[in-house]
Amino acid sequence: MRISITIGGATALKRVCHIQIANHEEEVNTSHASHITYDNTLHFCGIMGVHGLTSFVEGNRQFFKDIRLRDCRLVIDGCSLYFRLYFNSGLDQARGGDYDTFVVLVRQFFAALSECGVQPFVVLDGGMDQTDKKFKTLQDRAQCKIREAHSLSRGSRGCVLPLLVSQVFIQVLSELGVPFVQCISEADFEIASLAKHWGCPVLTSDSDFFIFDLKGGYLPFSFFQWSNVSGKATERYIPALHFSVNRFCSHFNHMNKHLLPLFAVVIGNDYTPAKITEIFFSRVELERVPSGRKYGRSSSPRIEGFLLWLSQFTCPVAALEEVLDILCEQRKGNVRTQLSLGMQDYQLPDSSSLAQYFSSPQPALPDAQGLPAALVCQPEWLLRMFASGKLSSFILDVLVHQKVLLVAQVENSNLPSSHTASLSIRKTIYSLLLEKARQVGQIPQAVSQRGRGRGRGGPSQGKGGQQCDVPCVDEYDRQVLNLKKNTVEAHRPNGVPQLDLAATDKASIKVRLQILLGTLGVMDHILQPLPPHLCLPVCVTNFWMNNCKPKPSQPLLQAILLGLVYGELSWRKAHPNDPLFGSKASASVCQRLSHLRVNPGQRRGLDLGVAHLLSQWQSCMWVAMFLNQLLCFPLPEPQCARLFSGTLLHGLEAAIRGGHECECLLAGDAVAWQLYSILLEALTGPAASATASRGRGEGQRQAQQRGRGHGGRGRGNEGRGRGNRGGSRGNRSRGMTSSVSALDNRFALFTCDDTQQWWA
Repeated sequence: MRISITIGGATALKRVCHIQIANHEEEVNTSHASHITYDNTLHFCGIMGVHGLTSFVEGNRQFFKDIRLRDCRLVIDGCSLYFRLYFNSGLDQARGGDYDTFVVLVRQFFAALSECGVQPFVVLDGGMDQTDKKFKTLQDRAQCKIREAHSLSRGSRGCVLPLLVSQVFIQVLSELGVPFVQCISEADFEIASLAKHWGCPVLTSDSDFFIFDLKGGYLPFSFFQWSNVSGKATERYIPALHFSVNRFCSHFNHMNKHLLPLFAVVIGNDYTPAKITEIFFSRVELERVPSGRKYGRSSSPRIEGFLLWLSQFTCPVAALEEVLDILCEQRKGNVRTQLSLGMQDYQLPDSSSLAQYFSSPQPALPDAQGLPAALVCQPEWLLRMFASGKLSSFILDVLVHQKVLLVAQVENSNLPSSHTASLSIRKTIYSLLLEKARQVGQIPQAVSQRGRGRGRGGPSQGKGGQQCDVPCVDEYDRQVLNLKKNTVEAHRPNGVPQLDLAATDKASIKVRLQILLGTLGVMDHILQPLPPHLCLPVCVTNFWMNNCKPKPSQPLLQAILLGLVYGELSWRKAHPNDPLFGSKASASVCQRLSHLRVNPGQRRGLDLGVAHLLSQWQSCMWVAMFLNQLLCFPLPEPQCARLFSGTLLHGLEAAIRGGHECECLLAGDAVAWQLYSILLEALTGPAASATASRGRGEGQRQAQQRGRGHGGRGRGNEGRGRGNRGGSRGNRSRGMTSSVSALDNRFALFTCDDTQQWWA
């Protein structure tokens, strides 16, 4: 279902929000101003937002009211949403992720909102906070993810978000026409501000929203029953639980709600040093609260006791002074500053710049006020692309901090990180972003000189042994099971020109494509026969074949190509304007391939070698997309969900290694075989492709004899030796019937003509 939501015009922004609570209906006029906040990063290692508050509040239903959500605006914490949708649905994590299935879930979610007249406005996180006050917390989470990824690799439990989920989510939002914005840094405060401005509820999973005073309230994702749409046809609604600060405070002697920010920073959040919290609670005398005294299902004596203790104060000033006295007079000034700054993070302004952003018919520039210094001088095209989600937060972190946290994947922890394979792509990105800034003195000397003489980021020597002033980026990545900093120099491959960042959007496509292909080590003729949207994936696969370690086996390369064919056919046969719409042959091939997926219920152990190589492929795809974005898309951005499905690729690799032949798996659909052959030839050359294609007719006859085309062992499936990149047997050039030729021509019309405009 396609959802089109117009975000222009004042009329649309002055809608009455109907929230039916219990047996009566409350109306909130969204034309009046109000504000809100959020924290995107979900409970990674069990510590997010205000420590312990989520389990306490969500475990006690008396803090909530039942509502029927319909006909209203809803501000959505986008990162929280895609985390929840992915993890709550039992989707694959160990094999790299199932993005095609995830897309279906995202579409279903927004279809449910549309059915109930709920207008979603999605706000996404950007880069790291410019003050770096949360970097230690981010490092701790990254270390936690390394451990969890290792646990998953050994067949144990863990929680790791597949690498491309956020890209897939943004692509689906664009496809559905859902209005969204990507913030420059963390989105909490912007989400809170927008919701307050509009007076509408917020959907997220962050305990900080139990602290913000929001007129429209907070809807925890845990109680948001989007898959259980109810009511009559004209009054459809989503059952949910609604939290408000006023209702919460009434349970604690009607305490002053303005005391809640102090409660949050003392009890402990992502910014409060743990030592402050422990010192305070070791000294303060709280009322003894018997476990479960007042709150049945979930009780926390510390949280309850502290809230009751705070309720004796009439204002935050007096309560803060008492807290400081308990913490110790000698450190009062230092601690006062820390606590006061933490409390200010919960003080929301009276208006939100995002309200204007969403009401503008054209993507607006981010609010210049409070913009990190490194971004103030950046070109407008770059800032607009950030806000519209067309440029990754990875780029923001390089520009603002000259450091990045590389995302952990499920792989062989005894081998180097999978991100090592994509290092040269990242170096080109760093060069494009930082070289010009270094020349005009916008990068501090420390940034371009730090970490010299160590590892790959070691010194670059000039004449006479002098160090060259080369900009560097600190990468935080896995080394065995520990998070380690590696200092990497910005560097372009030989023959790749430098491009002025400010003029990138005006540079010729020829120059931009030269930089992209030069970085990936691909000649432009490889693009000629390819569908436009598969040009980048094929270039990345070529780069991966040349840079991954160990080298991929023949069955794995074949599985990746079959995965691309599967994604292409799945999309084309479902779209009415496509020549393959409703094609029984394509549907049969898709069903045959999908039948080989590794199902969650199967007791097949994880092939760690395959997982590690596919993690390297994803890393290469991940940063190649960032480079393509930074170069203003010299190649079309591919739909990630059509490129990779972990359970499918693992299943296909095992099947091919066990004797299945590609021509048998694609039997009956000439278009499928044509696409596979084109992809194979682009990666292995005409000679290898011709060798792989011999005997196609024989293969098809064997497939027919085997029913579903599950073949036995053939010449092209001799184990997992290195460097065997040939394809399976078949022939796309001789013995071709007129019907096959017609299908090939139809396929060519869909691909080659459009390709020329991108690479010629």
